[in-house]
Amino acid sequence: MNAPLPPTGPRPLRQVRDEAVAALRSAGVPDPEVDADLLVGHVLGLSRGGVHARLVVGGELGPADAATLDSLVARRARREPLQHLTGTAAFRSLELAVGPGVFVPRPETELLAQLAIDALRAAAEPEPIALDLGSGSGAIALSMATEVPHARVYAVENSPEAFPWTRRNVEEVGAPNLSLVFGDLADALGELEGRAAVVASNPPYIPQGAIPRDPEVRLHDPERALYGGADGLDVVRVLSRRALALLHPGGALMIEHGEAQSADIAALLAGDGWHAIAHHRDLTGRDRVTTARR
Repeated sequence: MNAPLPPTGPRPLRQVRDEAVAALRSAGVPDPEVDADLLVGHVLGLSRGGVHARLVVGGELGPADAATLDSLVARRARREPLQHLTGTAAFRSLELAVGPGVFVPRPETELLAQLAIDALRAAAEPEPIALDLGSGSGAIALSMATEVPHARVYAVENSPEAFPWTRRNVEEVGAPNLSLVFGDLADALGELEGRAAVVASNPPYIPQGAIPRDPEVRLHDPERALYGGADGLDVVRVLSRRALALLHPGGALMIEHGEAQSADIAALLAGDGWHAIAHHRDLTGRDRVTTARR
């Protein structure tokens, strides 16, 4: 008996969307309704609100768009990151281009960006200098540059795979006060030593033996953006010493980290001579960022 032929005409959008939700839920995707809406919106060029409006009025999906959506839903069900499928990641007011080779920015990193922005706005100098060390997609640097336009911002990235994404986002956002540097955070920007007001970083901080639970992270984020040595703090140690050289007296350091690393990072920073060490919790109540003053 022959298999039924796929539909050749338009299909009710609500039916297609509900099938996508069911497939994603069966695959264990954490927010299947949200992801289904965003994939439908990506195919149709609509916001999530636009998708819901189209559902209310009984919209339809043509065969070509339905086939594209089916392919995207199948990839998402295999736990390919949603942002890799749509090609973008939202971060504060920005829409950033992302894909294989670059770490996808997370909502919790917006806390780090906000702390850096607040410190920049409070800086006494008329043109404060801010550094994003290990910039990846450029999320933190671009947030500082666009939200504090009188600052001079530098984004440093040393991954050959991530750097094209950093450059693309810097070019597309078009912040004239942002400079992009391909280099290692351990020794980059020697000409700025003793002059920076803010150093911010979301370094790799997962201990080498720890395996991320989420397959999107475990299988798709670049390892060099995730793992920070045996205790996860190898890059933080380098960052602490480098930031001491880059910041002027009173300058502020912001480091994102795992929720269980606060005490170890505080001890590390205190041993290096940092002052006013403080921890900051994200919206889930977990320690997420440690700040200190030179």
